[in-house]
Amino acid sequence: MQILFVSTEAEPFAKSGGLGDVVGSLPKELIKQGADVRVVLPLYQSIKQKYQDQLQFLYEYNVDLAWRNLYCGLYQIDYEGIVYYFLDNENYFGRESYYGYFDDGERFAFYSKAVLLMLKKLDWLPKVLHCNEWQTSLVPIYLKSELISDIFYNDMRTVFTIHNVEYQGLFDSGVVQDLFGISQSHFALIEYNGIINLLKGAIVCCDKLTTVSPTYAKELQDPYFSHKLDPVISQYAYKFVGIINGIDQEKYNPETDPLLFLNYTPRAIKRKSANKIKLQDRMGLIQDPKIPLVGMIGRLVAHKGIDLIAQDFDALLLEQVQIIILGTGDEAYQDFFLKKAQDYPGRVAVSIHFSPELANKIYAGSDFFLMPSKSEPCGIAQMISLRYGTIPIVRETGGLRDSIQAFNPNTQKGNGVTFVHYEKEELLYAINRGLELYKDPKNWRKLVANAFKSDFSWKKSANDYMNLYQSLR
Repeated sequence: MQILFVSTEAEPFAKSGGLGDVVGSLPKELIKQGADVRVVLPLYQSIKQKYQDQLQFLYEYNVDLAWRNLYCGLYQIDYEGIVYYFLDNENYFGRESYYGYFDDGERFAFYSKAVLLMLKKLDWLPKVLHCNEWQTSLVPIYLKSELISDIFYNDMRTVFTIHNVEYQGLFDSGVVQDLFGISQSHFALIEYNGIINLLKGAIVCCDKLTTVSPTYAKELQDPYFSHKLDPVISQYAYKFVGIINGIDQEKYNPETDPLLFLNYTPRAIKRKSANKIKLQDRMGLIQDPKIPLVGMIGRLVAHKGIDLIAQDFDALLLEQVQIIILGTGDEAYQDFFLKKAQDYPGRVAVSIHFSPELANKIYAGSDFFLMPSKSEPCGIAQMISLRYGTIPIVRETGGLRDSIQAFNPNTQKGNGVTFVHYEKEELLYAINRGLELYKDPKNWRKLVANAFKSDFSWKKSANDYMNLYQSLR
């Protein structure tokens, strides 16, 4: 089966979050299962600079977008057995960042239209267009509106994946024709609550709708989680499914990871302790393998549970514990944690930036990984931490609930520590439960062993996607 992933991110070419991880790894597993998979991306400035010598020019063509007639260059790179296409327009993509510009609607409308027109230039025709996030919403929308009478696209089907419902592609209704070139007769596809909502349009127009975990699929039909889209999602629940993400277990492998201080395996666990000592040294913490070390990596924003941590931070430090925080986010939280690092020298270390190299060292050197999210569509950090034998402490929401089961000392089952209600008292209680397990050698050894045995490879999830694609025939 021929499948084209339509995305604005794919590692290693472009990545700002989990989307880049998914589109960078899922196609590899689908190919192993017999699919013919290719990926298309915007040709961002950073890609052009880094991969200039590898980019192979294929075609030049024009893209009609409302009243505009625009240049598009089509390039290709063959990377690790996958064909990647890149769509070039210097005006739209020759910028420092991927997103965050006043004309993002126009930029990604051009991209979506250019993807569809690109297909007429290739000697390869996909059966399924797998689109991701609001930036690609216009692909299924165009197919069900202005291109519906073009027989070239008759046999193509679309799968659309919501990675985070918070981002919906919202625009003033007055720009629908001028910006997107969609006629008034199709306005109802993208109108929602008096404005243009491109994500809503994709939900209506796609053939199958997915999201990144089974629990998140249920949550998106609840007003608490849906950012007002629950009526639409519930209406189209018949074509909606949650498939949990996986991780690239070759990339995240403590036995071979070149970014670690020392490589280790579940049978050579003492080397994990050596990683901890070296991490403590690098981050200016007291070097003591017996002190439990809690790592946090991610955005310092409220919905990641940072407000809960800030509310009870001093109470947490009453215990004998060390904390490392790596990430960027709201300035108030950045300043808060930097101040706490000054207040607790040798016990708290904070690095306000993002470094893949340091992140992997934290995954490997920590005893616990803290992820108390208010909402978490899937999350991969908890899966990566398990891969390194580091115990997640998470709230039971979205993919965290689907991937982490609370350890039960009686049954000796479970791979982490969990809490349910979004309250600072529950978070602190969960951390204390984790510390009690840490103090019990027998239970701790079993919990770490369970973590190492957790399997979040893409194999099962890719099989679920294959079954979904085949159901569209």
